[in-house]
Amino acid sequence: MGEVVGDLLPLALAVAISPIPVIAVILMLLAPRAGRTSAGFLLGWIVGIVVAAVVFTALARFAGLGAGGGPSTVASWIKIALGVVLVGLAVRSWRSRPAGEQEPVVPKWMAAIDTFTPAKACGLGFLLSAVNPKNLAMTVAAGVTVGGGALPVGQIVVALAVFTVVAASTVAGPVAVYAAAADRMTKPLEALRRRLVRDNAVVTAVLLLTIGAVMLGKGIGGLS
Repeated sequence: MGEVVGDLLPLALAVAISPIPVIAVILMLLAPRAGRTSAGFLLGWIVGIVVAAVVFTALARFAGLGAGGGPSTVASWIKIALGVVLVGLAVRSWRSRPAGEQEPVVPKWMAAIDTFTPAKACGLGFLLSAVNPKNLAMTVAAGVTVGGGALPVGQIVVALAVFTVVAASTVAGPVAVYAAAADRMTKPLEALRRRLVRDNAVVTAVLLLTIGAVMLGKGIGGLS
């Protein structure tokens, strides 16, 4: 199981370091209904990670990707395909970075976060974790890694729990800190939001390129 968890950690970190959900939860923490909307967003974020990871793990086991006790040819090709997708997303993200003093473009839904209900925030969290192309690629890779690892059910549960905890940590962290010290967190959160908005494209591009290269290496290595 140690090898599987080791392969999962970079994927979980890639989900955790995603700037957009962190920006979203910070905006919710700066909104009038901070506590309820941020808690709803965190719930949706966690549920989306769990659902996507469990579904793709089940599909990988059903397809018998780990039936031979090692990485199958199909699993290796899936990793290669995911690596290519991630590298392509990295290139697109890099090209979208603001030039010079140009203001970065942020999604239109961010401007409406002040009006979000807890239920709507929960739905947004689910969509960003389970449907967002970058995170979807990470959870597909996680499912292939766990489902193809020939692990017993108990160890699969532990591996997915580790993946979920790490992947959700950067959204859960601000929510927990704000709940403990709301009065002192407004200025630091606003400063962090501005920095993340500015550096979103570059951080995402570097992250996707790194993980994509790792996936390509593992896929090619599995074919040899």
